[in-house]
Amino acid sequence: MNRLCDMRILANAWSGAALLVLVGCATHLEFAPMGTPLAASAKLETSSALRDLTLRYTNTCGQLQEVPLGERLQDALQQGLHRTFDRVIVDGGETAGPADHVVQVDLIDSSFDLNKEALYDRAPANIHLNAIARVYDRTGALLRQTDIAVSRQERLRLEQVSKNCDYIIDPFVQDTSIDFAARVALTAKQAVESPDNLSATEPTAPSPGTLAVAPALSPTPADQLSGPTASTTLRFKALLLDENSDLLLEGGEHIRVRVDVVNTGSTLVEHASASLTGTRLTLEHFPTTVLRIPPLQPGQTRSVEFVATLPLLAQSEPAEIRVIVAERTGAAASPQTLSFTIAPTGTRGDDVDQVSAQASPVLHPDTSVIAIGLSSTLTQQIPSRKHAAHDAETVAKYFQTLGGVPSSNIALLTDRKATSAQIEKTLREWLPTRSTKDGVVIIYFSGQAMVSPRGEVFLVPYDGTKTPTSLYRLSALESVLAKLNPRQAIFIFDGKTAAIIDQTKTPATPRWDLDGENTIRLIAVEGLATGVDDDNHRHGLFTYYLLRGLRGEADTNRDGKITFGEVSGFVRQKVTWASKSQFNAIQRPQMIPLLKPDDKAADLVLTTLPSLAASETP
Repeated sequence: MNRLCDMRILANAWSGAALLVLVGCATHLEFAPMGTPLAASAKLETSSALRDLTLRYTNTCGQLQEVPLGERLQDALQQGLHRTFDRVIVDGGETAGPADHVVQVDLIDSSFDLNKEALYDRAPANIHLNAIARVYDRTGALLRQTDIAVSRQERLRLEQVSKNCDYIIDPFVQDTSIDFAARVALTAKQAVESPDNLSATEPTAPSPGTLAVAPALSPTPADQLSGPTASTTLRFKALLLDENSDLLLEGGEHIRVRVDVVNTGSTLVEHASASLTGTRLTLEHFPTTVLRIPPLQPGQTRSVEFVATLPLLAQSEPAEIRVIVAERTGAAASPQTLSFTIAPTGTRGDDVDQVSAQASPVLHPDTSVIAIGLSSTLTQQIPSRKHAAHDAETVAKYFQTLGGVPSSNIALLTDRKATSAQIEKTLREWLPTRSTKDGVVIIYFSGQAMVSPRGEVFLVPYDGTKTPTSLYRLSALESVLAKLNPRQAIFIFDGKTAAIIDQTKTPATPRWDLDGENTIRLIAVEGLATGVDDDNHRHGLFTYYLLRGLRGEADTNRDGKITFGEVSGFVRQKVTWASKSQFNAIQRPQMIPLLKPDDKAADLVLTTLPSLAASETP
């Protein structure tokens, strides 16, 4: 598609200065002229989270690609400050005396998404960076603190090479780095030239190199924080979430402290912040301990999130984090405390079978789950899948503990209990007593599927053979769902698909896409193929990543809710990559039909992450 050459300037309200310039037909960002550099020196300090930031994605050939975005950001930040100050000192570099100013940049969170499903040669890519830039003078006084938020979107072309596997991503990364660095440079320029203008500054943050931490574990009463505290209309709830949802907080694991704040008053609250105090051992691993809360209208709720990696320990250590929400005037809500224990590194390992005993905070009584797994069959005609029964058991456990599905709404059929008659009875008699037209039905099957010469799919029960009459027709399952007509039905298959009879001609493609507007199918393989068995984790590879997605790793928007859209994208990407890189095999999961942007099924919540709530009630 032809593009018109143009020149656009993104202007900043401050004194009409241009922040970035987009020039020429190449449409790539460049630093805008910022005038004569200030006659001062500045030291650049960046958090390890920023320096180590790496974008990871799989290309169309299933190969993992890594882009060191942190290095590009670091280089761009130096370029931006060199345009702003006479002399720039990089953190860790040699210096001839103290700098006139210190520019700290802390990365709070980031996300990157590449949708390879959308278009063949132009895949939509999205990147989001959230950071805090602080500028200090020579004495350590805070001159300015500003949130740096960069969000960029672009369609990436495939490289025109023989394999046609990878995307042209470098210009996208460069534009993102310059956009980010230009905002930081402008913040520094504003701070030095207008030190008294603190419109973008939040409540006083700690000086460079220090932390706002309490010296002891025991909490300090709210009225002892800084004398009498005025009341505020802000109320909040503090939650602690871990990366794998088992609430076993192990050294080296990522944690998130989420603070949900609501304005219960009748007027706008513009200047408020959330801050952390507590155990130094834990607090020193947070890139920042102060976050700005966006303006809150009456009745409005906002959330901010602190992210850290727990320290590596040889033995268990108690810890606590105290969360404080306050306005700039000094009015503060009552602090809340998160008390927990950091377990020794290596306690958890990489075991998806360890699920938190704490039930999901959200219940789904309108959801029904049937989990079927066959690790063995009655005859030897059809090879068994050794992890299938365990797959079904674990999936059922996840939907009960993390999905909030009542145990009475879950049917588990494994091996001898999964005969053709029992599957039929469960679908025809048990399911109608649990499902409603406003409900959700999830059917998981791990085992074997046989395909007729015409492409008809049959599920292999415990007593199944290569005779079609002994198998369970997928069309029969579709008829049950059509009769029930639930709000949404999801069929998930992990295992092997094979032809019923040996065929000399090209075998038929399995017809998974039968009638049923409300049924979406997530299938572990394409065509006639065998799903990879992950013996190390004792699961099918597809189910292993399905479980990892359900327990929190698929939570791309980090709202604590795992949707079907998030899980399906996570599983398809991870399985394609892992099968190639770890097992030297090709396994590409498929979803039928593909989700549309406005498809309600994409927003269907499958699991909700358990969290450690504060000991106080807001």
